[in-house]
Amino acid sequence: QNEVAEMVSEFAKRRDVIVERLNAISGIRCLKPQGAFYVFPNIAALLNKTAKGKSLKTPCDLADYLLEQAQVAVVPGEDFGSNEYIRFSYATSLDDIEKGCKRIAEAVKMLQ
Repeated sequence: QNEVAEMVSEFAKRRDVIVERLNAISGIRCLKPQGAFYVFPNIAALLNKTAKGKSLKTPCDLADYLLEQAQVAVVPGEDFGSNEYIRFSYATSLDDIEKGCKRIAEAVKMLQ
């Protein structure tokens, strides 16, 4: 059971870091989830912006942009019935979460 407790603690740290880092990015609002290993932030403020001459009208457009520009894979909210959210997994290392959030922040700064 010690291993389970360690895993729970580690995932709580990862969750807290990704929520904090995403909320620090202008246009992203992220609530702290109570379970699983996903966050589902609201990205409505980032929609209808332009990146590299292309309008980002949907979460799918934003997901494509983040994959191309920030090299971060997310799941668009349309897959879950939402047109204002995307899903991030934090089932990765803290280092990767930090790097990914930093790249996302830089990519979002480029939106017009």
